[in-house]
Amino acid sequence: MGDRVVFAAVFWVAWMVPAGALDNPVEPRRGELVNMVRQDCGSCHGLTMKGGLGPALLPSNISAKDPEQLRFVILHGRRGTAMPPWSRFLTDAEAAWVVELLRTGLPRD
Repeated sequence: MGDRVVFAAVFWVAWMVPAGALDNPVEPRRGELVNMVRQDCGSCHGLTMKGGLGPALLPSNISAKDPEQLRFVILHGRRGTAMPPWSRFLTDAEAAWVVELLRTGLPRD
């Protein structure tokens, strides 16, 4: 019986999940994540990411930083600073995608 349940679950995921979504787990939430970066991150890092309470998050400011370290900071915050952990709201893949979004620059709209 257990094998049937596993097979049914795998079949359902393969049939219901849009093509490519498993390759890019961020795709369904892309718009939400961009909005989160603009609004939530922007509340401390500046709405244009040029800095505020937190440092600037422009590509020129973070391109030399280790992407894995940036992902870690997003997920776990920084003790002794105003940077909170976002692991309750983001998956590892989403945090990595946010890092790449910041390294390449937020879309204009």
